[in-house]
Amino acid sequence: MALTLLHTAQTHCATFDALRDRIAPGLELRHMVRPEWLARSQGGVPADVAAEIASAAGQAEGPVLCTCTTIGPVAETVGALRVDWPMMQAAARLEGPILVAYALDSTRDVSLALLDRALEQEARHAEVRPLPLTQFWPLFEAGERMAFDASIAAGIREAVRRVPGLGCVVLAQVSMAGAAPLLGDLAVPVLSAPDLALRAAVEM
Repeated sequence: MALTLLHTAQTHCATFDALRDRIAPGLELRHMVRPEWLARSQGGVPADVAAEIASAAGQAEGPVLCTCTTIGPVAETVGALRVDWPMMQAAARLEGPILVAYALDSTRDVSLALLDRALEQEARHAEVRPLPLTQFWPLFEAGERMAFDASIAAGIREAVRRVPGLGCVVLAQVSMAGAAPLLGDLAVPVLSAPDLALRAAVEM
């Protein structure tokens, strides 16, 4: 079996290769990296990007996983699994308010809409609190991953301190997953997408 992954950042290739080695050794991953898709979709996914995504998914042999939150809704329409869908499903099954942390404005609305869909699927109402951490995105773009992860973790830690009784924290983007290990001491579950998404993709 081969799994095609649609990325908008080169760094995600190593993330999913490492997960594959742990979760599904022997699974062939075919990485397609198109950073310009994200760059061109900051105000919404334009028709030409949507056409390119459809073409890429159509040429894939086997299942497709889209690892970019921003272009996820378009990728889903052509049969790809959205990287954040299994995570949102997991969040919807937990009790209590949900804190949704994001580092790019273009992911905010699509992430909240997907979480609403997961909550509706579970016939559950929950208070959803968006947490913008967009001031740290330049660190990711500059390749300062350790500083980015630490800044995201610090921002989430402060938000959790201010909002008692949270049910879980959702890291809306794959790029934020590195913050999760830094928050392991929190009493609140911190959900990140890559592990859950790869497990779901293997079962497709």
